[in-house]
Amino acid sequence: MAVVFEKPKSLTDATLHYCPGCTHGIIHRLVAEAIDELGIQGRTIGVAPVGCSVMAYDYFDVDFVQAPHGRAPAVATGVKRADPENNIVFTYQGDGDLAAIGTAETVHAAARRENITVIFVNNAIYGMTGGQMAPTTLPGQVTQTSPYGRDVETVGYPIKVCELLSQVDGAVYLERVSVNNPANIKKAKKAIKKAFQNQIEGKGFSLVEVVSTCPTNWGMTPVKALEWVEENMLPYYPLGVYKDIYAEEEAK
Repeated sequence: MAVVFEKPKSLTDATLHYCPGCTHGIIHRLVAEAIDELGIQGRTIGVAPVGCSVMAYDYFDVDFVQAPHGRAPAVATGVKRADPENNIVFTYQGDGDLAAIGTAETVHAAARRENITVIFVNNAIYGMTGGQMAPTTLPGQVTQTSPYGRDVETVGYPIKVCELLSQVDGAVYLERVSVNNPANIKKAKKAIKKAFQNQIEGKGFSLVEVVSTCPTNWGMTPVKALEWVEENMLPYYPLGVYKDIYAEEEAK
């Protein structure tokens, strides 16, 4: 009998705690598959801050470090610099973490061209703490703290992380992907694997932003949440490569 799918070796057998329809599980699988295919499981160290990803150490069969809220890039910097030739270090962060309290750590890690890989999950809301408005919440989007919709006149506009970091000279590779359908999942897998490959080759700071869902806090069914991503999030957060300095140099 032909084997068409196997659980990645870099994932444990633990049952995920995520809500039904949450796409964190898909993203976990893609990260683990990249680690397996690159043969770096024994060298990989993950860094997870506070948020829905806080228990990632239960799910990835690699060494893990817990970071304070927003500080994952700073912690990852220390772990990487402690043994730069051997350690493959990635952070796994949500938008309420990376794009809010952790903005400075993210920007300055990119500016220093730290040779780390950042997996940034953007579901436009604070998931773990009850559905408050996040830095990435869309204009007009209803949350627990914006019951009439996000009012940009009073709270400002969403932060577009890939666009922001594309202006930072030290950032090497930035791509925004999504996991809302099979075609986009395949593209997300390719981007995540490239972000790890860049680190293996010593190229520098790579970030993959994954547009994701939060059916529970959006107040939607899993199917409706996937439709909402397509209809609302992707027009505001267009998918694609925002920076790839080595590909640009090769194209010259």
